[in-house]
Amino acid sequence: MQGRELLIGVTGGIAAYKTAALVSQLVQAGAQVTVVMTQAAEQFVGRATFEALTGRAVCREVFDNESFPLGPHIELAQRAELLCVAPATANFLAKAAAGLADDLLSTLYLSHTGSVLLAPAMNTEMWAKPAVQRNVAQLQQDGAEIIPPEEGWLSCRQVGSGRMAAPEKIFEAIRQRLTNTKAKR
Repeated sequence: MQGRELLIGVTGGIAAYKTAALVSQLVQAGAQVTVVMTQAAEQFVGRATFEALTGRAVCREVFDNESFPLGPHIELAQRAELLCVAPATANFLAKAAAGLADDLLSTLYLSHTGSVLLAPAMNTEMWAKPAVQRNVAQLQQDGAEIIPPEEGWLSCRQVGSGRMAAPEKIFEAIRQRLTNTKAKR
């Protein structure tokens, strides 16, 4: 992964704490990582965590950064060869499947032309809903790779499917995707 440019999107779910471990693994493997957080994600993990792990500022707003004159959704999308959203909440999956863009991450998803991996995480009942499953099917049809949630103990004190895949599993999916694609340059 040495020198590969990656985007990690973090949405508002309790599994966001696992994404810190994923980002650390990617950086230790030599990847250049930029983290994009939704406003809800900051309710679970602070920006300082990801900034310390990546050595880069966390991006959050479509219009807040003078470092990106063309807009971060354009420049970050052009720079990165892979976008992984972990956790991908039901809200994010719905927006992405419908093509809605009301924040930096959803706008970035639409402008990114490289590989996309999504690691859903949510309550068991939410994961089982036909609407969520339709959105997942649409995203797969659109070319996104879904890293399925695992079964286990959920923060809602239930056991079932919906738990975000382990950081090591997501790391391996990213590694495999990068192995199968040539670096952008």
